[in-house]
Amino acid sequence: MLQKFDERNKDILVFVKDKLVPRGEAKISVFDSAVQGGDAVWEGIRVYPEGVFLLDRHLQRLYDSAKAMAFDPLPDLSFIKESLFETLKANKMDRDTHVRLTLTRGEKITSGMDPRLNQFGPTLIVLAEWKPPVYDNASGIRVFTSTIRRNSPNHLDSKIHHNNLINNILAKIQANVAGADAALMLDVHGFASELNGTNIFMVRNQTVFTPHADACLPGITRGLVLEICRDQNIPVIEKNISLTELYTAEEVFCTGSMGEITPIVQIDGREIASNSTTTARLQKVFHEYIANYCTSIT
Repeated sequence: MLQKFDERNKDILVFVKDKLVPRGEAKISVFDSAVQGGDAVWEGIRVYPEGVFLLDRHLQRLYDSAKAMAFDPLPDLSFIKESLFETLKANKMDRDTHVRLTLTRGEKITSGMDPRLNQFGPTLIVLAEWKPPVYDNASGIRVFTSTIRRNSPNHLDSKIHHNNLINNILAKIQANVAGADAALMLDVHGFASELNGTNIFMVRNQTVFTPHADACLPGITRGLVLEICRDQNIPVIEKNISLTELYTAEEVFCTGSMGEITPIVQIDGREIASNSTTTARLQKVFHEYIANYCTSIT
C-alpha cells in the first residue's frame, strides 16, 4: 500500500529549528547529526477533529529517548508543543493530519561521531502533512516474515525511539519484493516482535495476545489498546508468540499511529481466519476513546 502524494502538501509550512519555512526551504545542515549518523529521535502523531492524539505520551517518549541518547540540552517540551501547534495553525490543519516530529542532536562543528562536537543544541523539525491512516482498516493487510531480525536490547534498545531505521527499511524491502504490504520482524529467538512500522496482536479463544515490549517498540497505540482491553474486560496477555501461533490464530491485527487498528488477513501467503469479532470491537472502542485522549489545538 504505497502512500500517494496529496496536492495539499505541496505548499505546506514546516517548522525547522526555530521558525516556519516553506516546504522547498525546509532544510538542515550537512553537519547535522541526523545527516551524519541518523543521530535523532522522533514521534509520529495523528491529528483528529478533536485535537492532537495522545500528545503528552508522545512528548514524554520523545523526552525519554533524548535523555537516553544524552542529548544536551534536553528538549524543552513546552517549546516543542508550542511549535507543533504553531505549525498546525499555520497550515490550517485540524484533521486527517500526520505529524512527523523529529529532534536531532543538532549541528556539529566538524564531521565526526563524537557527541561533544555538537555544540549548538538540538534541531527541532515539525513536519505536518495531510495524510489519512496508511492502511485500509476494513480490508486489512498482508504481511511477509522478513529474515531481518528486530534489534534486541543487547544491540539497540527499542525503548529509544531513534531514527536508525535501517533494519526496518531492509525488512520493508523484502516485503515489497514479496508483494506484501508490510514485513513481520522476529526477535533474535525467532518469536514475533512487530511489523516494520507497527505493533502486532493476535486473538485466540477471545483472549488478546501481544509480544513483550523487549525487541519491539512499546508503541503509544499499542499501550492504549492494552488499556482498552482491560477497560472492556477483554483478557489480554503479553507473551512470546511463535509464527505457528500466528498462522493458526483466530484474528491478527496491528496497531500504530499511522495505521490505527488494522486487521492482518494473510501471513506468508497463509490466510488468517476471518473471524474479526474482537478486532472490530477494538476498532469501534478505539474511535470512541479518541476524544478523551486529544489535546485541543485552539
